[in-house]
Amino acid sequence: MPQLRVAMAQIDTTVGDLDGNVRAVREWTRRAAEDGAHLVLFPETAVTGYPVEDLALRTSFVDASKRALGRLAAEIADDGHGELVVVVGYVDRAAEDSRPAAVGRPRGLPQNCAAVLHRGRVVGRYAKHHLPNYGVFDEYRIFVPGDDLLVVRVHGVDVAVAICEDLWQDGGPVQMAGDAGAGLLAVLNASPYERNKDDVRLELVARRAAEAGCPIAYVNAVGGQDELVFDGDSLVVAADGRVLARGPQFRESLVVTDLDLPAGVTTPGWEDRVHRVGVTEEPVPAYPARAGQVHEPLPDVADVHAAIVLGLRDYVRKNGFRSVVVAVSGGIDSALVASLACDAIGAENVVGISLPSGYSSQHSKDDAEELARRCGFEYRQYAIAPMVDAFLATVPLQGVAEENLQARVRGTTIMGLANQEGHLTLATSNKSELAVGYSTLYGDSVGGYAPLKDVPKTLVWELSRWRNAEAAARGEQPPIPESTITKPPSAELRPGQTDQDSLPPYEVLDAILEDYVEGDKGRAEMLAEGFDGTLVDSVVTLVDRAEWKRRQFAPGPKITFKAFGRDRRLPITSRWREPAASEPLAPPLPEHNAGPADEVDR
Repeated sequence: MPQLRVAMAQIDTTVGDLDGNVRAVREWTRRAAEDGAHLVLFPETAVTGYPVEDLALRTSFVDASKRALGRLAAEIADDGHGELVVVVGYVDRAAEDSRPAAVGRPRGLPQNCAAVLHRGRVVGRYAKHHLPNYGVFDEYRIFVPGDDLLVVRVHGVDVAVAICEDLWQDGGPVQMAGDAGAGLLAVLNASPYERNKDDVRLELVARRAAEAGCPIAYVNAVGGQDELVFDGDSLVVAADGRVLARGPQFRESLVVTDLDLPAGVTTPGWEDRVHRVGVTEEPVPAYPARAGQVHEPLPDVADVHAAIVLGLRDYVRKNGFRSVVVAVSGGIDSALVASLACDAIGAENVVGISLPSGYSSQHSKDDAEELARRCGFEYRQYAIAPMVDAFLATVPLQGVAEENLQARVRGTTIMGLANQEGHLTLATSNKSELAVGYSTLYGDSVGGYAPLKDVPKTLVWELSRWRNAEAAARGEQPPIPESTITKPPSAELRPGQTDQDSLPPYEVLDAILEDYVEGDKGRAEMLAEGFDGTLVDSVVTLVDRAEWKRRQFAPGPKITFKAFGRDRRLPITSRWREPAASEPLAPPLPEHNAGPADEVDR
């Protein structure tokens, strides 16, 4: 029974940094060679980074990807690792064919491909069959699909190659690999993180391994790219469902395992679409096998925290920033953002600015200062009351407009400091606030990155308590003051104000938002679940009317099934309203909410 030592390199690449990505592949290939691997797998489009989006439509970009791949093959051989078989993702183009140009076919026929490198050459090529067109993905718009299966003979073992979505769809390459007698199915992935997705992936890989009748080596990318976070968690699963190896989450790693892979039995019917490449025919001499390491996935909340930290760190690093600035109000959202920033890039690279108004309570100012002391970041305070008074002396605003002015003065101040000192401003609004428009445009919503954009308010509290508990378990001082966690949330833009003056309790609000935003449920379905009709109507109306504000909000890490922005795309201008079910619609909201909302936050 042939043996094969397989290495999966879950690495962090950057879109467009072809030279840097090639260097990373070379470095991890060296590590795999030193570990005695016979085959090393890299993630989907590792040469170009993922997702490339409309860069795929540029001829210059595709040509650069192909040149980088050829250079990579030669350099791996020059490094002395030419005998190691390397499978790596890149962007290529389909061969021109005789079919007439069709409306909707991407210009230049780009393809999401995998290449097999050996002895300084590209010896095999595979194009992704299934192009996802849902959620954050729009590959069908920018790529054309492949239809052939690549099977590579590596030391007597037939290794079939597939890419990400090919595994999620029934039939196709998985069935072809089984019928072609593959001894191993290698799947290259850039599968974004979502809460609880690791269990879904494992169940999928186990099911597909059974269908293919052979083990699956599933290598996944790691790192942050704009609003996406890739969590690694690479897997090797046997045909009987046993997990033979599993990589860690949220960090680069080389996942190595020895496999005994019997020769497969070919079923006739696919040979016209199976491209076979003989790389090394002779099996390796028998050697003592070692079991692959199996990392347990992080528990819930812990993995959310790790995802946000990684997404924030990579956004800062990959976009050339060295430091961040956070407006710390003494509230829970800004406290958690500041703590996350310290975990991501170090407290020495975080600046916290307190911007108290005439309505700011002493306990909020004290909590902000205590947060800075516990976390260890630079702390400053600038009172905004004189600036607000000067503005009101010229433009006599009142009511909500006056409240929002305070937030806008804060926004202008924090962005001015960021501009002068070269910081990235972190917005502090959470998903619940974004959903209902409970923020001031150009005020507390300002920022270049929003770590809590996809984090509901109830999860903000969970993350804060978890982070404090982790610190306590390590014998450290918890970073977030307990009073910040326990006090009622408030924008403090008028005397005695709390969030619940305008919103239902967050536990109720988040439950409704879970149904309406994540589940796309209508009014009748939510009423059937027992929600109050008047409350549902008011929340749905707020969500619908806040779309224009969400479009102007900063990017932030996706952690849920349906994040605002890439996942959930609705028209700003729309007169659609959820129809009445068993109850009449609620009466109109107050006048200041009758149009697109400009609610206050902090």
